[in-house]
Amino acid sequence: MKNQAVLLLKDGRLFQGSSFGAEGETIGEVCFNTGMTGYQEILTDPSYCRQIVTMTSPHIGNYGVNPEDVESDRIQVAGFVVKEETELPSNWRAHQSIGDYLREHSVVGIQAIDTRALTRHIRDNGAMNGIISTIDFNKGSLTEKLLKNPDMTGLDLAKEVSVDMQFEWSQNSSGKRYKVAAIDYGIKYNILRLLEEHGCDVTVFPASVSSKKIFDFNPDGVFLSNGPGDPAAVTYGIKMVQELLGKKPIFGICLGHQILALALGAKTFKLKFGHRGLNHPVKNLENNRVEITSQNHGFAVDLDSLPDGIISTHINLNDTTSEGIRSKDYPAFSVQYHPESSPGPHDSRYLFRQFIELMESGY
Repeated sequence: MKNQAVLLLKDGRLFQGSSFGAEGETIGEVCFNTGMTGYQEILTDPSYCRQIVTMTSPHIGNYGVNPEDVESDRIQVAGFVVKEETELPSNWRAHQSIGDYLREHSVVGIQAIDTRALTRHIRDNGAMNGIISTIDFNKGSLTEKLLKNPDMTGLDLAKEVSVDMQFEWSQNSSGKRYKVAAIDYGIKYNILRLLEEHGCDVTVFPASVSSKKIFDFNPDGVFLSNGPGDPAAVTYGIKMVQELLGKKPIFGICLGHQILALALGAKTFKLKFGHRGLNHPVKNLENNRVEITSQNHGFAVDLDSLPDGIISTHINLNDTTSEGIRSKDYPAFSVQYHPESSPGPHDSRYLFRQFIELMESGY
Protein backbone atom coordinates (compact mmCIF):
# COMPACT_ATOMS: atom_id res chain seq x y z
CA MET A 1 0.00 0.00 0.00
CA LYS A 2 1.44 3.35 -1.09
CA ASN A 3 1.67 6.20 1.39
CA GLN A 4 -0.62 9.18 0.94
CA ALA A 5 0.61 12.25 -0.96
CA VAL A 6 -0.94 15.59 -1.94
CA LEU A 7 -0.20 18.25 -4.54
CA LEU A 8 -1.37 21.78 -3.75
CA LEU A 9 -1.22 24.51 -6.39
CA LYS A 10 -0.71 28.18 -5.56
CA ASP A 11 -4.29 29.03 -6.55
CA GLY A 12 -5.65 26.52 -4.01
CA ARG A 13 -6.41 23.54 -6.27
CA LEU A 14 -5.63 20.34 -4.33
CA PHE A 15 -4.92 16.88 -5.74
CA GLN A 16 -4.78 13.80 -3.53
CA GLY A 17 -2.82 10.73 -4.55
CA SER A 18 -0.12 8.39 -3.35
CA SER A 19 3.61 8.67 -2.82
CA PHE A 20 5.95 8.07 -5.76
CA GLY A 21 9.70 8.18 -5.23
CA ALA A 22 11.12 9.67 -2.03
CA GLU A 23 9.11 10.71 1.01
CA GLY A 24 9.06 14.38 2.03
CA GLU A 25 8.10 17.73 0.53
CA THR A 26 9.13 19.69 -2.53
CA ILE A 27 8.15 23.03 -4.08
CA GLY A 28 8.47 24.16 -7.69
CA GLU A 29 6.66 25.53 -10.71
CA VAL A 30 4.20 22.89 -11.89
CA CYS A 31 4.33 22.29 -15.65
CA PHE A 32 3.44 19.45 -18.01
CA ASN A 33 5.27 17.50 -20.71
CA THR A 34 3.34 15.78 -23.50
CA GLY A 35 6.08 13.29 -24.44
CA MET A 36 5.17 9.60 -24.37
CA THR A 37 8.81 8.67 -23.84
CA GLY A 38 12.06 10.31 -22.77
CA TYR A 39 11.28 10.60 -19.07
CA GLN A 40 14.91 10.01 -18.11
CA GLU A 41 16.04 12.85 -20.38
CA ILE A 42 13.37 15.05 -18.77
CA LEU A 43 14.37 14.14 -15.21
CA THR A 44 18.05 14.93 -15.80
CA ASP A 45 17.65 18.03 -18.04
CA PRO A 46 19.00 21.07 -16.10
CA SER A 47 16.38 23.24 -17.83
CA TYR A 48 13.83 21.68 -15.44
CA CYS A 49 15.56 23.05 -12.33
CA ARG A 50 12.97 24.09 -9.71
CA GLN A 51 10.09 22.64 -11.73
CA ILE A 52 7.59 19.92 -10.82
CA VAL A 53 7.00 18.06 -14.08
CA THR A 54 3.68 16.39 -14.87
CA MET A 55 3.78 13.65 -17.50
CA THR A 56 0.58 13.55 -19.57
CA SER A 57 1.20 9.99 -20.80
CA PRO A 58 -0.70 7.59 -18.50
CA HIS A 59 2.10 5.07 -17.83
CA ILE A 60 5.63 6.22 -17.01
CA GLY A 61 8.63 3.99 -16.38
CA ASN A 62 7.81 1.18 -18.86
CA TYR A 63 11.41 0.78 -20.04
CA GLY A 64 13.06 1.58 -16.73
CA VAL A 65 16.16 3.67 -16.13
CA ASN A 66 19.79 3.17 -17.19
CA PRO A 67 23.04 5.09 -16.59
CA GLU A 68 23.62 5.85 -20.30
CA ASP A 69 20.53 7.97 -21.02
CA VAL A 70 21.16 10.82 -18.58
CA GLU A 71 21.60 14.45 -19.68
CA SER A 72 23.50 15.65 -16.60
CA ASP A 73 25.12 14.29 -13.44
CA ARG A 74 21.89 14.15 -11.40
CA ILE A 75 18.11 14.44 -11.44
CA GLN A 76 17.29 18.12 -11.92
CA VAL A 77 13.50 18.32 -11.49
CA ALA A 78 12.07 19.54 -8.19
CA GLY A 79 9.34 16.90 -8.28
CA PHE A 80 7.60 14.43 -10.57
CA VAL A 81 3.89 13.77 -11.22
CA VAL A 82 2.54 10.71 -13.04
CA LYS A 83 -0.76 8.94 -13.40
CA GLU A 84 0.80 5.55 -12.71
CA GLU A 85 4.38 4.34 -12.40
CA THR A 86 5.54 1.10 -13.95
CA GLU A 87 7.10 -0.78 -11.06
CA LEU A 88 8.42 -3.68 -13.17
CA PRO A 89 10.11 -2.22 -16.28
CA SER A 90 10.65 -4.38 -19.35
CA ASN A 91 13.80 -3.51 -21.29
CA TRP A 92 17.18 -5.21 -21.61
CA ARG A 93 18.95 -1.89 -20.88
CA ALA A 94 17.06 -1.19 -17.65
CA HIS A 95 19.05 -1.11 -14.41
CA GLN A 96 16.23 -0.05 -12.07
CA SER A 97 12.65 1.18 -11.94
CA ILE A 98 11.80 4.85 -12.13
CA GLY A 99 10.48 4.78 -8.55
CA ASP A 100 13.77 3.39 -7.26
CA TYR A 101 15.63 5.99 -9.32
CA LEU A 102 13.69 8.83 -7.69
CA ARG A 103 14.20 7.38 -4.24
CA GLU A 104 17.93 6.99 -4.83
CA HIS A 105 18.17 10.69 -5.69
CA SER A 106 15.74 11.81 -2.93
CA VAL A 107 13.22 13.23 -5.41
CA VAL A 108 9.63 13.50 -4.18
CA GLY A 109 6.79 12.60 -6.53
CA ILE A 110 3.09 11.83 -6.59
CA GLN A 111 1.00 9.36 -8.58
CA ALA A 112 -2.61 8.16 -8.76
CA ILE A 113 -3.98 11.65 -9.42
CA ASP A 114 -5.97 12.84 -12.44
CA THR A 115 -3.08 14.14 -14.54
CA ARG A 116 -5.48 15.10 -17.32
CA ALA A 117 -7.37 17.40 -14.92
CA LEU A 118 -4.08 18.85 -13.67
CA THR A 119 -2.86 19.47 -17.22
CA ARG A 120 -6.11 21.17 -18.18
CA HIS A 121 -5.93 23.33 -15.05
CA ILE A 122 -2.40 24.49 -15.92
CA ARG A 123 -3.40 25.03 -19.55
CA ASP A 124 -6.35 27.21 -18.53
CA ASN A 125 -4.82 29.02 -15.57
CA GLY A 126 -1.12 29.02 -16.43
CA ALA A 127 1.94 27.38 -14.90
CA MET A 128 2.21 28.16 -11.20
CA ASN A 129 4.07 27.07 -8.10
CA GLY A 130 2.95 23.95 -6.28
CA ILE A 131 3.98 21.78 -3.36
CA ILE A 132 4.02 17.97 -3.14
CA SER A 133 3.98 16.51 0.36
CA THR A 134 3.89 13.02 1.81
CA ILE A 135 4.24 14.26 5.41
CA ASP A 136 1.96 17.31 5.76
CA PHE A 137 -1.66 17.23 4.57
CA ASN A 138 -2.90 20.45 6.16
CA LYS A 139 -3.91 22.86 3.40
CA GLY A 140 -3.25 25.95 5.51
CA SER A 141 0.22 24.79 6.47
CA LEU A 142 1.08 23.85 2.90
CA THR A 143 -0.21 27.18 1.58
CA GLU A 144 2.00 29.04 4.03
CA LYS A 145 5.09 27.17 2.81
CA LEU A 146 4.10 27.63 -0.80
CA LEU A 147 3.64 31.39 -0.58
CA LYS A 148 7.21 31.80 0.68
CA ASN A 149 8.60 30.39 -2.58
CA PRO A 150 9.39 32.90 -5.39
CA ASP A 151 7.77 32.65 -8.81
CA MET A 152 9.88 31.79 -11.86
CA THR A 153 9.83 35.30 -13.34
CA GLY A 154 13.00 37.13 -12.37
CA LEU A 155 14.90 34.02 -11.24
CA ASP A 156 18.45 33.44 -12.46
CA LEU A 157 18.75 29.65 -12.25
CA ALA A 158 21.58 29.27 -14.75
CA LYS A 159 24.10 29.96 -11.98
CA GLU A 160 22.55 27.13 -9.92
CA VAL A 161 23.04 24.42 -12.55
CA SER A 162 26.21 25.63 -14.29
CA VAL A 163 29.64 24.11 -13.71
CA ASP A 164 32.01 25.95 -11.39
CA MET A 165 35.15 25.33 -13.44
CA GLN A 166 35.79 24.96 -17.15
CA PHE A 167 36.52 21.48 -18.47
CA GLU A 168 37.27 19.75 -21.76
CA TRP A 169 34.53 17.47 -23.04
CA SER A 170 35.92 16.13 -26.30
CA GLN A 171 38.28 13.17 -26.47
CA ASN A 172 38.49 12.59 -30.23
CA SER A 173 41.23 14.63 -31.89
CA SER A 174 41.32 12.94 -35.32
CA GLY A 175 40.55 14.82 -38.55
CA LYS A 176 39.78 18.51 -38.92
CA ARG A 177 38.57 19.94 -35.65
CA TYR A 178 36.85 23.15 -34.60
CA LYS A 179 37.62 24.72 -31.26
CA VAL A 180 34.30 25.49 -29.54
CA ALA A 181 33.61 27.27 -26.27
CA ALA A 182 30.31 26.00 -24.87
CA ILE A 183 28.76 28.30 -22.26
CA ASP A 184 27.00 26.19 -19.66
CA TYR A 185 23.67 27.72 -18.63
CA GLY A 186 22.40 24.17 -18.02
CA ILE A 187 23.87 22.24 -20.92
CA LYS A 188 22.69 18.73 -21.84
CA TYR A 189 25.18 15.96 -22.49
CA ASN A 190 23.72 15.15 -25.90
CA ILE A 191 24.49 18.65 -27.17
CA LEU A 192 28.13 18.03 -26.26
CA ARG A 193 28.04 14.60 -27.91
CA LEU A 194 26.65 16.03 -31.16
CA LEU A 195 29.12 18.91 -31.26
CA GLU A 196 31.92 16.36 -30.89
CA GLU A 197 30.42 14.15 -33.61
CA HIS A 198 30.43 17.18 -35.93
CA GLY A 199 34.16 17.69 -35.53
CA CYS A 200 34.29 20.05 -32.56
CA ASP A 201 36.75 20.02 -29.70
CA VAL A 202 34.48 21.34 -26.97
CA THR A 203 35.52 23.12 -23.78
CA VAL A 204 32.68 23.89 -21.37
CA PHE A 205 32.77 27.21 -19.49
CA PRO A 206 30.71 28.37 -16.49
CA ALA A 207 27.70 30.61 -17.12
CA SER A 208 29.53 33.53 -15.48
CA VAL A 209 32.55 33.39 -17.82
CA SER A 210 33.80 36.77 -19.04
CA SER A 211 34.24 37.72 -22.67
CA LYS A 212 37.93 38.31 -21.94
CA LYS A 213 38.36 34.68 -20.92
CA ILE A 214 36.62 33.56 -24.12
CA PHE A 215 38.81 35.84 -26.24
CA ASP A 216 41.92 34.52 -24.47
CA PHE A 217 40.73 30.97 -25.23
CA ASN A 218 40.27 32.06 -28.87
CA PRO A 219 37.69 29.51 -30.04
CA ASP A 220 36.49 29.10 -33.62
CA GLY A 221 32.92 29.43 -32.35
CA VAL A 222 30.83 29.93 -29.22
CA PHE A 223 27.84 27.81 -28.25
CA LEU A 224 25.17 29.16 -25.87
CA SER A 225 23.39 26.32 -24.09
CA ASN A 226 19.91 25.61 -22.85
CA GLY A 227 19.06 26.25 -19.20
CA PRO A 228 16.39 27.11 -16.63
CA GLY A 229 14.86 30.31 -15.29
CA ASP A 230 14.17 33.79 -16.62
CA PRO A 231 16.59 34.73 -19.44
CA ALA A 232 16.32 38.45 -18.63
CA ALA A 233 17.80 37.71 -15.19
CA VAL A 234 21.03 36.33 -16.74
CA THR A 235 22.44 39.85 -17.13
CA TYR A 236 26.08 38.72 -17.04
CA GLY A 237 25.45 36.29 -19.91
CA ILE A 238 23.70 38.95 -22.00
CA LYS A 239 26.61 41.35 -21.47
CA MET A 240 29.17 38.69 -22.37
CA VAL A 241 27.37 37.83 -25.62
CA GLN A 242 27.10 41.52 -26.56
CA GLU A 243 30.88 41.77 -26.27
CA LEU A 244 31.34 38.70 -28.50
CA LEU A 245 28.96 39.78 -31.28
CA GLY A 246 30.73 40.20 -34.60
CA LYS A 247 33.95 38.73 -33.26
CA LYS A 248 33.06 35.03 -32.96
CA PRO A 249 30.41 32.81 -34.62
CA ILE A 250 27.60 32.11 -32.12
CA PHE A 251 24.98 29.33 -31.99
CA GLY A 252 22.36 29.23 -29.24
CA ILE A 253 19.72 26.73 -28.16
CA CYS A 254 16.74 27.40 -25.83
CA LEU A 255 17.94 29.74 -23.06
CA GLY A 256 20.94 30.43 -25.31
CA HIS A 257 18.48 31.55 -28.02
CA GLN A 258 16.81 33.94 -25.58
CA ILE A 259 20.12 35.33 -24.30
CA LEU A 260 21.31 35.95 -27.88
CA ALA A 261 18.03 37.75 -28.69
CA LEU A 262 18.34 39.92 -25.57
CA ALA A 263 21.96 40.71 -26.43
CA LEU A 264 20.81 41.83 -29.89
CA GLY A 265 18.22 44.17 -28.38
CA ALA A 266 15.04 42.09 -28.34
CA LYS A 267 12.80 41.31 -25.34
CA THR A 268 11.47 38.11 -23.78
CA PHE A 269 8.25 37.25 -21.96
CA LYS A 270 6.85 34.38 -19.89
CA LEU A 271 4.54 31.98 -21.70
CA LYS A 272 1.25 31.05 -20.04
CA PHE A 273 2.15 27.38 -19.65
CA GLY A 274 5.23 26.86 -21.81
CA HIS A 275 6.09 24.34 -24.50
CA ARG A 276 7.22 20.92 -23.33
CA GLY A 277 7.05 17.73 -25.39
CA LEU A 278 8.46 15.78 -28.33
CA ASN A 279 6.04 16.64 -31.11
CA HIS A 280 5.80 20.41 -31.55
CA PRO A 281 5.56 21.59 -35.19
CA VAL A 282 7.94 24.39 -36.18
CA LYS A 283 8.08 26.07 -39.58
CA ASN A 284 11.44 27.00 -41.03
CA LEU A 285 10.63 30.34 -42.67
CA GLU A 286 13.73 30.22 -44.88
CA ASN A 287 12.83 27.01 -46.72
CA ASN A 288 9.12 26.62 -45.82
CA ARG A 289 9.68 23.17 -44.31
CA VAL A 290 7.95 21.98 -41.18
CA GLU A 291 10.06 20.26 -38.52
CA ILE A 292 8.75 18.13 -35.67
CA THR A 293 10.66 19.28 -32.62
CA SER A 294 11.37 18.56 -28.97
CA GLN A 295 10.75 21.54 -26.70
CA ASN A 296 11.18 22.62 -23.10
CA HIS A 297 10.81 26.30 -22.30
CA GLY A 298 8.62 28.62 -20.27
CA PHE A 299 9.81 31.93 -21.77
CA ALA A 300 9.87 33.15 -25.37
CA VAL A 301 11.41 35.89 -27.48
CA ASP A 302 8.96 38.70 -28.28
CA LEU A 303 8.81 38.80 -32.07
CA ASP A 304 7.39 42.33 -32.03
CA SER A 305 10.51 43.51 -30.23
CA LEU A 306 13.02 42.25 -32.80
CA PRO A 307 15.15 45.23 -33.91
CA ASP A 308 16.29 45.82 -37.47
CA GLY A 309 18.98 43.38 -38.43
CA ILE A 310 17.42 40.33 -36.79
CA ILE A 311 15.57 37.86 -39.01
CA SER A 312 12.94 35.50 -37.63
CA THR A 313 13.88 32.12 -39.09
CA HIS A 314 11.48 29.70 -37.34
CA ILE A 315 8.01 29.96 -35.78
CA ASN A 316 5.90 27.63 -33.68
CA LEU A 317 2.85 26.52 -35.67
CA ASN A 318 0.77 26.00 -32.52
CA ASP A 319 0.93 29.61 -31.30
CA THR A 320 3.23 31.47 -33.77
CA THR A 321 5.83 32.26 -31.10
CA SER A 322 9.52 32.62 -31.91
CA GLU A 323 11.48 29.43 -32.57
CA GLY A 324 14.59 30.83 -34.23
CA ILE A 325 16.46 33.99 -35.23
CA ARG A 326 19.47 34.98 -37.30
CA SER A 327 21.47 38.19 -37.28
CA LYS A 328 22.06 40.02 -40.57
CA ASP A 329 25.02 41.90 -39.17
CA TYR A 330 26.83 39.25 -37.12
CA PRO A 331 27.64 35.53 -37.52
CA ALA A 332 25.04 34.49 -34.97
CA PHE A 333 21.88 32.36 -34.99
CA SER A 334 19.78 30.43 -32.51
CA VAL A 335 16.71 28.24 -32.07
CA GLN A 336 14.26 27.90 -29.22
CA TYR A 337 13.72 24.14 -29.53
CA HIS A 338 16.05 21.18 -28.93
CA PRO A 339 17.68 19.70 -32.06
CA GLU A 340 19.75 17.38 -29.83
CA SER A 341 16.70 15.64 -28.28
CA SER A 342 17.30 12.01 -27.34
CA PRO A 343 14.93 10.25 -27.58
CA GLY A 344 13.00 12.52 -29.90
CA PRO A 345 12.73 13.77 -33.48
CA HIS A 346 15.93 14.30 -35.45
CA ASP A 347 14.46 16.73 -38.02
CA SER A 348 16.61 19.61 -36.79
CA ARG A 349 20.06 18.03 -36.52
CA TYR A 350 21.12 20.08 -39.58
CA LEU A 351 21.58 23.05 -37.25
CA PHE A 352 24.84 21.62 -35.94
CA ARG A 353 26.15 21.46 -39.49
CA GLN A 354 25.01 25.06 -39.97
CA PHE A 355 27.18 26.04 -37.00
CA ILE A 356 30.17 24.26 -38.57
CA GLU A 357 29.63 26.12 -41.86
CA LEU A 358 29.52 29.42 -39.97
CA MET A 359 32.87 28.64 -38.38
CA GLU A 360 34.27 27.53 -41.75
CA SER A 361 33.28 30.86 -43.33
CA GLY A 362 36.33 32.54 -41.79
CA TYR A 363 35.00 34.64 -38.92
